[in-house]
Amino acid sequence: MNDIPVAEFQKAIRATHGCESVFRERVPVEESFRGWPVWSGGVLVFDLLDHPSASVCYAWEVEGRVTAVLGEGRIRSAADAVRAAIVEKTKREGG
Repeated sequence: MNDIPVAEFQKAIRATHGCESVFRERVPVEESFRGWPVWSGGVLVFDLLDHPSASVCYAWEVEGRVTAVLGEGRIRSAADAVRAAIVEKTKREGG
């Protein structure tokens, strides 16, 4: 699933969201759009320590790059986090 150690995800969470985290679990996520597979992989779920607005973070890696999405607002699951990241990436790339 993921090729990098949990500690690297925690480092990315600290750098991105400014708090410490505790690994909770790894969940499989498969995301599709109009019947076509868009993303498939393992999402690591972390409990956040002393974050001002979120208690959980969802993180995964693609080609060595970690994405870490806070579980707040409409983000209530690993699948929600992946969907939100896909939408954000599509917007940035002008899609």
